[in-house]
Amino acid sequence: MIYRRCGKSGILLPAISLGLWHNFGSVDVFDNFIKIAHTAFDNGITHFDLANNYGPVYGSAEENFGQILKKGLGKYRDELIISSKAGYDMWPGPYGNWGSRKYLTASLDQSLKRMSLDYVDIFYSHRPDPKTPIEETMGALADIVRQGKALYVGISNYNDEQAKAAIDILEEHKVHCLIHQPKYSMFERWVEPKLLPLLADEGVGVIAFSPLAQGLLTNKYLNGIPENSRAAKLTGFLQRSQVTEEIIAKVHKLNDLALKRGQTLAEMALAWLLKDDRVTSVLIGASSVEQLLDNLKALNNLQFSDKELSTIEKILH
Repeated sequence: MIYRRCGKSGILLPAISLGLWHNFGSVDVFDNFIKIAHTAFDNGITHFDLANNYGPVYGSAEENFGQILKKGLGKYRDELIISSKAGYDMWPGPYGNWGSRKYLTASLDQSLKRMSLDYVDIFYSHRPDPKTPIEETMGALADIVRQGKALYVGISNYNDEQAKAAIDILEEHKVHCLIHQPKYSMFERWVEPKLLPLLADEGVGVIAFSPLAQGLLTNKYLNGIPENSRAAKLTGFLQRSQVTEEIIAKVHKLNDLALKRGQTLAEMALAWLLKDDRVTSVLIGASSVEQLLDNLKALNNLQFSDKELSTIEKILH
């Protein structure tokens, strides 16, 4: 495993982190995902990324991760970075969503209870709240650090202006924003013009979520939409309408280049993000031990020639 310093902090994160958004919920098979978690740790993945409503059902990923800790992984608590978040829908009524002090504080208390933990290492505001003053949201994060319920705090899904405001307010509270978690992949590059330079200047780490574009940047869709894929499920985050002929044509060209590099498309897509040293880590999901181990092979080749980079730019534009 390669470890990278997270912004201007004392924390090193593995270049590849494990996200528990899918595959660790109450609808999934415990024997499968405990093997995934143990294999991840055995291969140097020390960072496990959760949120209050990961599942399905809401809360079940944290409950299951709590069981994984109880069944052995918890012996290594001081070797683990465990993160959670609040900001999206979690429970009905006016206090179970968005960015109020009430919601963030209550949600973290519930998360700690589900995982049987005294603290998380990183707690995120999962998204900006346009109707709650950012001073309230960041003030709550700062207080959570002072209370010892989180060692560090971060933000997710904030644009450059929102991120700058959040970072500055946290600094006023003498709390550094450790990390930003944006959606970032070859197909989703909104962070590049303004956000990445800002975070580098401010000494804030970056962890990319959906680095494989919900599976589009794998060999899964090369021959159409498989029946069991995310795009085939009407309720999924990747819609069938997003898997266009134009996108598939790009995927085929990227796949050809990956094969020339001796990589799978997924390996190349992860390596392409990690070529930028401003990116601390990429967040992968895994539905099997084999898939996890395949993704880890990305670390074997993070170097790109100028020709390869220009070829990728031509394909993507």
